[in-house]
Amino acid sequence: MAGSVKHVRTRQALRFLANAAQSLVRALPDPKTLQPPSAPSQRVRIPGVGAPGSKPSTDYPGDFTGTPTIDYTPSSDGCPDPGEVVWAWVTYEEDPDRGKDRPVLLIGRDGPWLLGLPLTSKDHDLDAAQEASQGRYWADIGTGSWDSQGRPSEARLDRIVRVAPATVRREGATVPRDVFERVVKQVHQIRG
Repeated sequence: MAGSVKHVRTRQALRFLANAAQSLVRALPDPKTLQPPSAPSQRVRIPGVGAPGSKPSTDYPGDFTGTPTIDYTPSSDGCPDPGEVVWAWVTYEEDPDRGKDRPVLLIGRDGPWLLGLPLTSKDHDLDAAQEASQGRYWADIGTGSWDSQGRPSEARLDRIVRVAPATVRREGATVPRDVFERVVKQVHQIRG
């Protein structure tokens, strides 16, 4: 008799667990009606802000979208200034949680942020039509000490990134005023 009572209790326990599992499954939302997760916040942590070895403490508010106030004020004081090419952390457009250290031509300021144009050593003259069809425009700025291999660089005109002064890795060089003015004129043409 004791064996059959044990058997009945085991079945009851299994039935209880099965009912509980069915209740949990019914409580889950229908996968067909689920909404995709909301877009991730455009505010991301910027590596390298704060004391060496400390955790980043500055949030990136996203790329600059307004009409920039352009400023050519390079100075050899060791601080990053508009008119200079510096190395800084630049977030990827397609994934603002990631990015890379790259050269940036500083063109102005937005509050505590520096505004800059990402640089590349890739020659976009060869694929200018394709780049323009994707909304990307480039301007040649020549060579400078920011590129250790002495390759010519191009500035991206349609993307203005914010750079926290504390994230600048090293000063690269000052671009000549005529090059700077030509590039920012093109920025204004692109941005309307």
